[in-house]
Amino acid sequence: MSFETLGLAEPLLRAVRDAGYTTATPIQTAAIPPAVAGRDVLGCAQTGTGKTAAFVLPILQRMAAAGGPRGPRPVRALVLTPTRELAAQIGENARIYGKHLQLSSAVIFGGVGQYPQEQALRRGVDLLIATPGRLLDLMNQRIVSLANVSFFVLDEADRMLDMGFIHDVRRIVATLPKERQTLFFSATMPNEIVKLSSTLLKDPVRVEVAPVSSSAETVEQWVHFVDQGSKQPLLEHLLRQPAVKRALVFTRTKHGADRVARKLSQSGIASEAIHGNKSQNQRTRALEAFKKGTVRVMVASDIAARGLDIDEITHVFNFEIPNEPETYVHRIGRTGRAGNSGIAIALCGHDERAFLRDIERLIGKKVPVAGAVAGVVPERAHPEAAAHGHAPRQGDHRFARGNDQRGGRHNGGGRGDQRGGDQRGGRRIGRPTFNGGYQQPRPAAGHQAPRPAQPAGDQAAPAQQPAARPAFKRKGPPPPTW
Repeated sequence: MSFETLGLAEPLLRAVRDAGYTTATPIQTAAIPPAVAGRDVLGCAQTGTGKTAAFVLPILQRMAAAGGPRGPRPVRALVLTPTRELAAQIGENARIYGKHLQLSSAVIFGGVGQYPQEQALRRGVDLLIATPGRLLDLMNQRIVSLANVSFFVLDEADRMLDMGFIHDVRRIVATLPKERQTLFFSATMPNEIVKLSSTLLKDPVRVEVAPVSSSAETVEQWVHFVDQGSKQPLLEHLLRQPAVKRALVFTRTKHGADRVARKLSQSGIASEAIHGNKSQNQRTRALEAFKKGTVRVMVASDIAARGLDIDEITHVFNFEIPNEPETYVHRIGRTGRAGNSGIAIALCGHDERAFLRDIERLIGKKVPVAGAVAGVVPERAHPEAAAHGHAPRQGDHRFARGNDQRGGRHNGGGRGDQRGGDQRGGRRIGRPTFNGGYQQPRPAAGHQAPRPAQPAGDQAAPAQQPAARPAFKRKGPPPPTW
């Protein structure tokens, strides 16, 4: 559907055309008309579906129609979002959409000095985009007031819950006027988010497009079953493929992101890490380098990646599979955006098999297994991997955990300090027996084992015959015959 049919004013339509938008996305088509009419909206849509325009365009239109107050401009619209990157992205889009309107906007978040943000607020702001922590800080300093807010947007509500911001959100909402329009957007709807939405919204229009249980159809998904020690070399091998133009690599932790990025750079693959421990200036520089193509690979944690809105990402790599299946859908949604196709590759270790099963249950289909990669040992204990031809070759346990790995050889399995084995020079000689010990190796076929030397002059002792086993006597009557 075209934007002309959504009831938007001409200045906004002109800005949308200048931005290259031609057709509205499903979430925009469903959310913009009721929002323009002044209704509260409860929107459920996954990342990359165009939610920002779905709430920014109606707010700009309603503020422009109401006209601006005389004198200093108080904050009339508030957009609350969980991360700095997402706040900056929304602020950039607001400037693009409202360039033909006489409205001002500002973005405030932590991690940077507050003085420039304080100066912008003192000049007057119509639309304020903020993260909860910095907004509460400025409110406590009486630098910003929300007493005149008529439009309130809570974006990424589920991520607010995950990051522990729900209590801050409630404190901020308590200062807002009762009479206001509220737009509430979340990718998932857990029970606590549903309860929160019921306290904020009045007779909302519910809009649900592309629920999180469905992965993007434009994303081609694959999984590699691989031992933990092989993940880094496998990732480096895949990133060197010519088809990988711009890649996003996800890790579970901040330290994991730093470690993966450091090893990639050491192997000659230019990469940057982005996560919550980085300063805002570091994160901004890394994002700019990634957008410009100076850095081809970005390694990110989930929270930091919420604000990444880059259409040219060709590949998403799950270096570590998330323990929440919805997070996987969010991750792979970073590619295949704006009508483009993308590829998502997961590296699944032995301890992540249950996570993969949860993901497949959520998206309603099996993730196909990718082909074997030369020089990389598959995950040796994975039944699905073996079923797809990924079982390791016998004796090839270079990356397997818990094996004796001296000189690249596997000597009997288990740890080197296992009891019951002959350990000459740190190696166990022999093979395990049922009683826990080790018996000496048998001689090779075709060779006679040497006999112990006998004293001179003695005749060879006759070979001892094994004692005859006693006959087994059955007690009772003989068994019946048929």
